[in-house]
Amino acid sequence: MAKATKKVAKKKVVAKKVTKKATTTKKVVKKVTKKAPAKSKPAPKKVSSKVTKLKVGDSAPDFTLLDQNGKSVSLHDFKGKKVVVYFYPKAMTPGCTVQACEIRNSESKLKSAHIVVLGISADPVKSLKKFEEKEKLNFSLLSDPEKKVIQSYGAWGLKKFMGREFEGILRQSFLIDSEGKIVQIMEKVDTKTHHDDILGFFKNH
Repeated sequence: MAKATKKVAKKKVVAKKVTKKATTTKKVVKKVTKKAPAKSKPAPKKVSSKVTKLKVGDSAPDFTLLDQNGKSVSLHDFKGKKVVVYFYPKAMTPGCTVQACEIRNSESKLKSAHIVVLGISADPVKSLKKFEEKEKLNFSLLSDPEKKVIQSYGAWGLKKFMGREFEGILRQSFLIDSEGKIVQIMEKVDTKTHHDDILGFFKNH
C-alpha cells in the first residue's frame, strides 16, 4: 500500500509540472503576440493632387529643367519665338518614339516656321540621352523627375489602360506664342500626326 501511495504522489507531482509548463508556454505565446502585431503595408506615395488647369490665353508657366545633356533650359530663353511644350509618358516606349521621330523628321519645316520644340517627361537625364542617341533626335528633351512642371501645366491625371485605372503623365501639348501666351492646348494628341498638327495650327494663326 505504501508503494502504491508513493507512485500516486509522484504522478501528481509530474502532472503539476506539466500543467505549469503548459501555462508558461501559453503566457509566452501571448507575450510574443502582443510584441509583434501584424504590420500593415505602407500606402503607395501619390503625386500632389494640386494640378493646375491652364486655358488658352494664360501665360505659360516658366520653368528651368535639365536637358538630355545635363544643361539647364528655361522657357524664358525662347522669348520672341513660338514654342511647343509637349508632355509624354516615357522615353523609348512605342507611342512616344513615334511622336519624337516625326518631330525629328520635321526639323527643317519647324525651323522655317521659327518653332522651338521642348519635350518633357519624368525620365532621368541618362534615359533621355539614350533616347536621343538611339533615335538621333534633334530637339531638347527635358527631365522633370519631381513632376513639378508636369503638374503646373496640368499634364498629370487619371489614365486608363487595359481596364486598369492609374495616375500618370497625360500626353498633351501646349502651343505658346512669341509673347509667352498659350494659344492652343492639345489634350488629345495623335502621335503620328502631332508634328503636322503643330505646323498647321501656327500656319493658320
